[in-house]
Amino acid sequence: MSDIIQLLPDHVANQIAAGEVVQRPASVVKELLENAIDAQATHIKLIIKEAGKILIQVIDDGVGMSTTDARLSFERHATSKIKTAEDLFQLKTKGFRGEALASIAAIAHVELKTKQEDGEVGTEIKIEGSEVISQEVCVTPKGTSISVKNLFYNIPARRNFLKSNAVELRHIIDEFHRVAMAHPAIKFDMFHNGSEVFNLPVSNDRQRIVNIFGGKTNEKLVPVKEETDLVAISGFVGKPEYAKKSRGEQFFFVNNRFIKSAYLNHSVNAAFEGLLKDKAHPSYFIYLQVDPKSIDINIHPTKTEIKFEDEHALYAMLRSTIKHSLGQFNVAPVLDFDRDASMDTPYGYKSKTVQTPTIEVDRNFNPFKEEKISGGSSSSTKNYTPYKKESAGSWENLYVGLESEMKAPTSQGNEFSSVAFESSEVTGSLFESDEKKAGHHTTYQLQKKYIVTTIKSGLVIINQNRAHQRILYEELLRSITMASAVSQQLLFPLTLSFSKKEIALLETVKEQLENTGFVFGQQSLGEIEITGVPVVTSEKEVAVLLEQLLSDLENEVPDSGFSQTDLLARSMARSIAVRTGVEMAPEQQHYMVNSLFACTEPSITPDNKPTFITFTVDEIDKKF
Repeated sequence: MSDIIQLLPDHVANQIAAGEVVQRPASVVKELLENAIDAQATHIKLIIKEAGKILIQVIDDGVGMSTTDARLSFERHATSKIKTAEDLFQLKTKGFRGEALASIAAIAHVELKTKQEDGEVGTEIKIEGSEVISQEVCVTPKGTSISVKNLFYNIPARRNFLKSNAVELRHIIDEFHRVAMAHPAIKFDMFHNGSEVFNLPVSNDRQRIVNIFGGKTNEKLVPVKEETDLVAISGFVGKPEYAKKSRGEQFFFVNNRFIKSAYLNHSVNAAFEGLLKDKAHPSYFIYLQVDPKSIDINIHPTKTEIKFEDEHALYAMLRSTIKHSLGQFNVAPVLDFDRDASMDTPYGYKSKTVQTPTIEVDRNFNPFKEEKISGGSSSSTKNYTPYKKESAGSWENLYVGLESEMKAPTSQGNEFSSVAFESSEVTGSLFESDEKKAGHHTTYQLQKKYIVTTIKSGLVIINQNRAHQRILYEELLRSITMASAVSQQLLFPLTLSFSKKEIALLETVKEQLENTGFVFGQQSLGEIEITGVPVVTSEKEVAVLLEQLLSDLENEVPDSGFSQTDLLARSMARSIAVRTGVEMAPEQQHYMVNSLFACTEPSITPDNKPTFITFTVDEIDKKF
């Protein structure tokens, strides 16, 4: 029998490796930005076209590469970062496996231009699908410029799995945020389709966070700092009142590398215990500096997961540090028996003696007694003007003779008793009269959560929150599709702050929001003005509604069309619906019941949860 095992060709192996390294355009952005940082760049420029599907270009002013290095950088497992296996446990750089450029070159058209500082000319290399097309001398500034065009051009199936431009751009911005926040000493620029998205100057950690997420973020941050032999912790956490429904502003950096850790995230949540609303997530930007020997960062292809040597100690330190910061800045209540300087006597009053205040009271004052103003005054009331009560002027005199006037006939001889009214024929009323309703209650609210009503076969128990969700969902869906919603104008426009990423997300559903009744005014840097809201929404609910909507859009990531409209209607209905614990008047209960059973699908919520249950008379009889 012949041999069946054979070595894979290099271009096939590279494509398999690319499946691990390059999942979407954002993966390419991450690898190229990290290479630019390792090249000691001070200014990095990211240029994107069509969310990275057509072009991803990273330009840096780093050390550059020689001709040999430029050619060798596209070979698999070619790297300048490590030489021995022991180096894997002393890593201080980003890319070290030597697979990124080889994997990218296997599935795209790559053009590299690079030049070292002491070189007269640079090197230009063009590669298509792991095959070197040309290598020439070129004129280029110091540093490296690498362009990745037509991603997945030779793997159509992978290209078809890519999401819409809006979704892919959000992933690219996420990766850009993670790299930029870890390196505030580097200037970053980002352009998409020719327009500037970010311009981040050299700054410190706090300024970099504010430049990314907007000026309003500055007042939300509480500094966190602690140094031990095991770890140095620094960064910021958000104040509890600014906690969000989504986990968008949660970042861990270990040795300036972004990581994801559910264990450490639980530690932060434990520090905020008792301070957050239900289903709210705190914002945090935590920078951890640990000994490279105590971590293993080579357990995941994207290097976003790290294995710590002593996770339990790190958990406890992070939790206690955040708790201390929240207490130190009076964010969380603490027991502090130290002297409070704000309670000290002011400097200007330290040498003065305490004087007892004097109070003068007129003990003869009676507001119900007519006072006579006398010329004299006693010593105790020398500065007092007596109160003079105005006389009512015998109010009984106003009604004297009124009874006789009503009985007396008018000048024309007509009396009120002789006035006759035309009788109207009494017909059946469409609605029951109040007298009939008084003794017959058709609905009843149970525990401020359920509405109980009767039907021919028995009882119906309706969940008021879920029923209202279904009613609002169908109303909003009708308004969006028909574009016929009514808006209520605000007397004072409402200004809300959002990050650039959130504003871009809202832009994708702006038309549908306007169809529901929202009216948007001027839009400035990081702020959106709202001048009108839907009739079913109050002004105080707008911020919560949009926050919930952004969370849903990020989690479900709809592309476009009906799925996006459906998600918008579901999210708004969930935010506006009447909550459990709200007492409803009988009229509101009737409206809820009638509106629910007028829906096209009254039995389930938009999330496929039951809105009501029924008990037949037979089922009730069986209980007895």
